[in-house]
Amino acid sequence: MSDAEQSRLPNAKVFVEGRYRKLCRDLPQTVFFCPECKGHPRRRKGCVRCEGFGKLTRDSVQELVGWVAGSAFRTRKNKFHGAGREDIDVRMLGEGRPFVLEMVNPKCLDVDLAALEAEINRRNEGRLEVLGLHWTEKARVRVIKETPHAKEYEARVEIDGEPAPEAIEAVRGRRYAVTQQTPARVAHRRADKARERWVEFVAFERVADAPAEAGKSVWQVRIRTEHGTYVKEVVNGESGATKPSLAELLDRPCRCVELDVVSILDVEGRAEEVRRAPAAFGENV
Repeated sequence: MSDAEQSRLPNAKVFVEGRYRKLCRDLPQTVFFCPECKGHPRRRKGCVRCEGFGKLTRDSVQELVGWVAGSAFRTRKNKFHGAGREDIDVRMLGEGRPFVLEMVNPKCLDVDLAALEAEINRRNEGRLEVLGLHWTEKARVRVIKETPHAKEYEARVEIDGEPAPEAIEAVRGRRYAVTQQTPARVAHRRADKARERWVEFVAFERVADAPAEAGKSVWQVRIRTEHGTYVKEVVNGESGATKPSLAELLDRPCRCVELDVVSILDVEGRAEEVRRAPAAFGENV
């Protein structure tokens, strides 16, 4: 199909699936519009909150992927569908988080996805990496967005004093039923209600050379959780809004200093098979 014929396709859409790894702590998944002006071209000019920028961050995973893909597909319009999302300051490591990029009304359909993946990674080295880009279908959007995924996290936790070894051993490896009231930090966009989730504290490792305030110790804690769990509050308890929390179980204040997603799991917390691009014809012969 020629470029002229492709340009006449009404409201055409193509879908590309892959995974992304977020390697920095200043990147939201999708465009982070200013909550005051909503990024509106006229309203943002006098907006004090964003100082006329229209957004609260310079860029996002969606934009860093979409700008390069948009150039290849010759369109500025796209929709980003992720399998959940992490906070801006949380890295997404391991095999990455599944996503589908929906390109709207592309003028070019003959795109080399391996070359596109390499170019995205070249432009965003140290911040973002995409893996396994391949063609997919619209139905995958619903699967990606609606399938519940447990997660495994690596949390750097600052604890007041030294927790007793027997307290660590009592917590390690157990699955707890946790009740969480909506945290204050997300109350402006989430319904205020109690949520029941399961949590496992898989492993603890004392970080001997980590800088810490006097009277505090630093630990790397591996945490496995049901989808929709507020992990930072699982650590600190938010003054009893999350019960039980790590702070309650160890009977001493805890604070999540850094947080990384290290694995996307199935609903029960088992490792999920990574969906990759299908093999090329003759590749396995």
